[in-house]
Amino acid sequence: MTGSIPQTMIAVGFSEPGGPEVLRPENIPVPVPGPDEILIKVAFAGVNRPDVVQREGKYPPPPGASPIPGLEVSGTVADVGKGVPREMLGQEICALVSGGGYAEYCLAKAGHCLPVPEGLPLDQAAALPETLFTVWHNVFERGYASEGETMLVHGGTSGIGTMAAMLGALFGIKVIVTCGSDEKCAAALRIGAAHAINYRTHDFVEEVLALTDGAGVELVLDMVAGDYVTRNLKCLAEDGRHVTIAVQGGVKAQINMAQVMTRRHTLTGSTLRPRSDAFKTLLADEIQRNVWDLVADGDLRPIMDRRFPLSEAKAAHARMEAGDHIGKIVLEVV
Repeated sequence: MTGSIPQTMIAVGFSEPGGPEVLRPENIPVPVPGPDEILIKVAFAGVNRPDVVQREGKYPPPPGASPIPGLEVSGTVADVGKGVPREMLGQEICALVSGGGYAEYCLAKAGHCLPVPEGLPLDQAAALPETLFTVWHNVFERGYASEGETMLVHGGTSGIGTMAAMLGALFGIKVIVTCGSDEKCAAALRIGAAHAINYRTHDFVEEVLALTDGAGVELVLDMVAGDYVTRNLKCLAEDGRHVTIAVQGGVKAQINMAQVMTRRHTLTGSTLRPRSDAFKTLLADEIQRNVWDLVADGDLRPIMDRRFPLSEAKAAHARMEAGDHIGKIVLEVV
């Protein structure tokens, strides 16, 4: 244990699903780390779309997870459980968590943590785990993206979209994004996208085919689903891969399976939160080996939108729902 850990803490949760206004600060006991867990004194917590969906009552936490929202944090290791080296005490880390991030203290599995490199501000550290873990797994592990390929990403200025554009550029992948305004398209190009399409004024299928000389893209990272799936498949090259990571446009899609067969398309998808602790530990290890040096060297940094005090979590959710943000929103806890 490092310093004095109080018995209670401030956390932001909700008793009934609803709009941002249901979020409220509450005083709850500080959790105690169990085997292979650490207790983090939280500095910043990332705000992500799954937090909004959970608040709406549509994305319950997995069994055993904290009901408090928040899937990523940065801060200092305040206590460690059995099996965790005590040398971790006092270290600055960022972590992927299954819940509980909107609080002064948060539990994390030691294997789901990454050290905060020198020069990386803690607000940026808190904005990395959820998007980096999600993009790495779905683009490179499930989507088999490789150097020289082209990828279509929807939501080009979201946390996921900006991370996909930056990570793709660093690994030699040309990224085409869609955005909802010319201003957001311009921002996406500055961030690292090769091309940005305003889906409100242009047909993204026609634009993608024009940009690829009719060949299509090798990979689509889809956060919309619904009727976008049919349009996405028209953008895919032969042997292309379609990876769904959210269903903001609806859970059902009607597709032409003959097209899938004749063009040898692969359709897959995933959700990260309910995956096993062992899987997330392996994913963290792979990110540390393949990506973390880029973070340490300053080549990869999250795009930051705004930071709100923990007590104003409802304003942070309102901003995310309005869709005006570019990059990551974080809550400042200390």
